[in-house]
Amino acid sequence: MDLGLKGKRALVCAASKGLGRGCAEALAEAGVALTINARGVDALEATAQHLRDTYGVPVTAVAGDITDEAARAEVLAAAGEVDILVTNAGGPPPGLWSDWDREHFIAALDANMLTPIALMKALLPGMMDRGWGRVVNITSSSVKSPIPQLGLSNAARTGLTGYVAGTSRQVASKGVTINNLCPGIHATDRADALDTAVTQSTGVTLDEARATRAATIPARRYGTSAEFGATCAFLCSQHAGYIVGQNIVLDGGAIVATI
Repeated sequence: MDLGLKGKRALVCAASKGLGRGCAEALAEAGVALTINARGVDALEATAQHLRDTYGVPVTAVAGDITDEAARAEVLAAAGEVDILVTNAGGPPPGLWSDWDREHFIAALDANMLTPIALMKALLPGMMDRGWGRVVNITSSSVKSPIPQLGLSNAARTGLTGYVAGTSRQVASKGVTINNLCPGIHATDRADALDTAVTQSTGVTLDEARATRAATIPARRYGTSAEFGATCAFLCSQHAGYIVGQNIVLDGGAIVATI
C-alpha cells in the first residue's frame, strides 16, 4: 500500500530505540524525511545513520531531553516546518500510591502531558496553514485500563488523552488529525525495566517474569516495535484522514473490553 508520504517531513521523539525507533523506521521506509530526537547521543546518531543508509532519506539527529524547554526549542528549530509529529517520552517509574508526592506528579505531567502539548502548540499552526498534518502521540494502554503500579503514568497520560479529545476536533477541518497510540507490553527497554522490577520484588528470573506476563496476553507474546511503527505510519498516511481523536490500543488483546 502506498501511504502517500514520500517527501513529507516528520519529527519523531525518543526515536533512538524502542517504539519511537519503530515509528521512525516505518516513516523512513515510506519516504519521509526525518528529524529524530533522544537523550543519548551515541544511540541517536547510530539510528540516524542506519535510517539514512537503509532508506535513503534525509535524517537530522538532535540529542537532548525533549522535556526540557531549551532542548525542545533546539529540536523544533532543527525540525522546521514538519508535516508529521510523533510525540514520545519515557514513562515515570512504577511504585505505590503512597510513594508519590507533588514533585513526582509534576515531573510525570511535564514529561507525558505538557511536553506533547507544547510540541503540538508549536507545530499545529503550520500544519493548519498548509492544510495537512498528522500528530500521533505514543501514550499507553493504561488510559483504557489503569495499571495499579503505574499511577504516575496513568494520571499524566490520561490528562494528555483528554486534551487530544478536544483539540483534535478543533483542527480536523484544516486537514490535520491527532490520534493516540496506546501500547501494551512490547519488547522494549520499558518492558525490561518493568520485568526487572518484578524479579526484584518476587525473586523469579527475568525469563520467568516475561513468561508470566506474556501468559496474561491473549496473543501470548510481547508486541514488536516494527508492528507498532507500521500502525503509526498508517495513522500518518493519506488513508487515515478520517481518523480523528482516537485511542488505538496495541496490546495483543490484553485489555478485555467490548468497546
